[in-house]
Amino acid sequence: MHPQSKHEKGTLTHVLVVDDDAALRWMVASFLEQEGFTVQTAGSGTSALEHIERERPSLILLDMHLPEMDGWEFARLLRERQIDVPIVVMTAAAEARMWASQIGAAAYVTKPLSLPLLLSRIDDIAC
Repeated sequence: MHPQSKHEKGTLTHVLVVDDDAALRWMVASFLEQEGFTVQTAGSGTSALEHIERERPSLILLDMHLPEMDGWEFARLLRERQIDVPIVVMTAAAEARMWASQIGAAAYVTKPLSLPLLLSRIDDIAC
C-alpha cells in the first residue's frame, strides 16, 4: 500500500484493466498497485477474456470502445460463460451511465479519469 494512502482494500484485490490506451492502462495499473492491488492489464476484449480464463480477477475496469470486441460483446460473453465479476465502465462518452446500465456494470467513471474517484468507486463495490 502506498505510504500516504488511507485506502484499505477489501475483497476486490485483483483488478483487470481493459483499455486499448496503453498510457491509461499503465497509469491506472501503477496507481492501483501503489494502493495495494494486484493488477493485470489487457489492450483488447479478446486478450482480457484469455486472461480471465487463466486467472479470475475480482474486478474488471472496462473501456467500452475496444479493438476486436467492444465492451457490450465482452460483457455478453462473460454472462454466457457464467463469469460473475463486477465491472466498472471507463469511458469518455456522455452516455456512460446508460452504457454501464446496459451491461449490468456495478459502476462507471468518466474519462479523463480521476484516480481518487476510481478508487472510491472500487471501495463502494467492495463494501
